[in-house]
Amino acid sequence: MKSNRSWKNSRFTLAGVNFLALFLCFSVLRVVLYCLFRPQPAAPSGDVLRAFLVGLHLDLFIALALSLPLIFWLAIVPDRVFRSRAHRLLFKGAFFFYWCVQVFLLFAEYYFFEEFKSRFNTVAVDYLLYPTEVFGNIWDTYPVVLILSICFVFAIILLAVVHRITKPIWDTPTRASARMLRFAGALIVCVALWFTVSMRESRFSNERVMNEIANNGTVAFVTAAWSRNLDYTAFYRTMPPEESAQRTRRLLTEPNATFNSETNATQRSMTGSLDRPKYNVVILLEESLGSEFWGSLGRPSTLTPQMDRLAKDEGMLFTNLYASGNRTVRGFEGVLSSFPPLPGDSIVKRDKSDNVETVARILKRDGYSTVFLYGGRGLFDGMRAFAVNNGYDRFVEQKHFENPTFATIWGVCNEDLYQRTIEECRTMEASGKPFLATVLSVSNHKPYTYPKGRIPENPDERKRENAVKYTDYALGKFFKDVKNESFYSKTIFVVVADHGARVFGSQDIPIHSYEIPLLIVGPAVIKEPSRVANLGCSLDVAPTILGMLGRPYQTLFFGRDLLNSPPEGGRVLINHNRDIGMFRDDRLVVLGINKTAEFYQGNPKTENMHRMTQPDAAALELEKDATALFQTADDLYMHERYRVQLEPVPEAH
Repeated sequence: MKSNRSWKNSRFTLAGVNFLALFLCFSVLRVVLYCLFRPQPAAPSGDVLRAFLVGLHLDLFIALALSLPLIFWLAIVPDRVFRSRAHRLLFKGAFFFYWCVQVFLLFAEYYFFEEFKSRFNTVAVDYLLYPTEVFGNIWDTYPVVLILSICFVFAIILLAVVHRITKPIWDTPTRASARMLRFAGALIVCVALWFTVSMRESRFSNERVMNEIANNGTVAFVTAAWSRNLDYTAFYRTMPPEESAQRTRRLLTEPNATFNSETNATQRSMTGSLDRPKYNVVILLEESLGSEFWGSLGRPSTLTPQMDRLAKDEGMLFTNLYASGNRTVRGFEGVLSSFPPLPGDSIVKRDKSDNVETVARILKRDGYSTVFLYGGRGLFDGMRAFAVNNGYDRFVEQKHFENPTFATIWGVCNEDLYQRTIEECRTMEASGKPFLATVLSVSNHKPYTYPKGRIPENPDERKRENAVKYTDYALGKFFKDVKNESFYSKTIFVVVADHGARVFGSQDIPIHSYEIPLLIVGPAVIKEPSRVANLGCSLDVAPTILGMLGRPYQTLFFGRDLLNSPPEGGRVLINHNRDIGMFRDDRLVVLGINKTAEFYQGNPKTENMHRMTQPDAAALELEKDATALFQTADDLYMHERYRVQLEPVPEAH
């Protein structure tokens, strides 16, 4: 029987319609993202044109790749089965469901871009591992019913169009050899396109957002998932181990540090006095509470009046501090472990992290009790496992709050968390031992809801600014309440953000959006209010606290004591997606996958840093120092040597 050669009579018309629909949807999304989120001032016209040409290339490849399973199915199904009523119904049902999912993913990508100014990245990959929090957050934050309705309607319309166009195909026979030939042709084209796709082709512009607009969400997601556990030495710049160790020692040299290991470039003894009192330490790690919200750090209309007052009247405020990443787990490893943010996953989530150094380990060696308090589930991002395996005696989480005042999908509100913190500190004080309490909050997170009646703003508005005001209110209430406790005068209180609230900026690592506050309060060590302008990052928090305690300890930390180290040695170690970098002396080096390095210059507080086409001697030296620190950190972690193995510090006689 001779087959009709009209394209309308070919079963592969279904694949053609699917391919074109995918390609058009990807292209429309890119236009929408450009219209709504294009950088200001506008990017050069050449960058805009290239963004759409690169996008065209990536969209063609992904549309074809996503259509390949359909083409394969159409190639292998015999005519008799293909023409059957059951197959028609199953096929149309699967087609309908597939397009409901595809349209939903387009909405998800749009909202993800709105929040992070990025295509799907490591955050999206990580979030898929925790459906309870993530899908609960989506349901509470976005118009899910409306979005699902649009997905349903779009899929119905597309199915109707396909049905009208492809009526003849269900009764037109095709030879098996001809079907397989078409599949082979599509596969060859797809493979050929795959060899032309590069992870770097969407990294052409000096403006990061234009690069993200040019990218394709599927490509970005697959790249992020593939690079979760990269071999550092294979993909990033390295140097001879001897040079790396030498540079690392030089960078970690401090006035009160003595290196005491020939095989570990970071292990050193920090001098101090055993006669110094063992003050308690409470670290309040605040979700997304970036410097951009604090009036005391430059915001014209402050959202943090309680913290501003505390900083002005009682505290030591660090005004030049940057987060080491834009995820809570980066704040975890930076603040608690003083460990550089390696590309790939944070060490909080990696498999060699049950024996690493933390501030809790150091204080336990000095006789402290330790507790970690978290408003959410300890399972999320492996936070409980990391804490209890690395120095914390106990982990208090959401399930331990029997009757919380208020909770979201992320956990109990800050008020409940801080009240429990006071109770735990009271109990530990009664034991007669000094203590470390680390507290991680959740309220300043989408859906931005909080108990009514605490601040004038209505929580039903679900605005980030309101959540920040509530966070500030809860912190103010905590400090008011804790001053009535007997342990207050013997405790150092540390308020620090885990990361900034959002990512914005043109650089591959938009450092300006990483600025965070560090406020230290407590009459035990703060005798009068002050401001400290020394440059630092999350890694410097723990060494600075330990320096204020003034007791001797052993350490592997990569951070510096900001109060007792030369200011000219200030630096920032930072991570964004799969890029890592180091900032110092108004220069930023970004080390990327495939051993790339890019350089920027400028003051991130006052201007957009611009790319250096010809890095100067200072920038090239910065590149070598960054390479040494990250290479050393990777080596220590991969060989499970980021842990001090010493006896506890003896008591004073």
